[in-house]
Amino acid sequence: QVQLVESGGGLEQPGGSLRLSCVASGSILSIDTMSWYRQPPGKERELVARIGTGGLTDSGDSVKVRFPISRDTVQNTVFLPMNRLPPADTAVYSCWAAFLAVVDGSARSLEVWGQGTLVPVSS
Repeated sequence: QVQLVESGGGLEQPGGSLRLSCVASGSILSIDTMSWYRQPPGKERELVARIGTGGLTDSGDSVKVRFPISRDTVQNTVFLPMNRLPPADTAVYSCWAAFLAVVDGSARSLEVWGQGTLVPVSS
């Protein structure tokens, strides 16, 4: 049906940068909000940033400048550049999106999660 696949995670040193990507595929009619969440070790999942269809963004105060979320509506992809990473940004980062998709021949509203990608920040 519809799936999200993240890429770009991996070990990074403190102060370094990474860019996460999340590609949506499947029987997609339209995509509404696309978001990035993260779950640090031993903590609950939290919203990192989200972006609407018109490009309007909303981000947590701790990452608003360092993680400028963006999306490519043609490629059905959302990006999360992550800059000046401290160890506190270590987490599993997951993509989420709200879709209108074809399911069993009919249009349905779906909310889908990606599988998550681990970003350890350590020297």
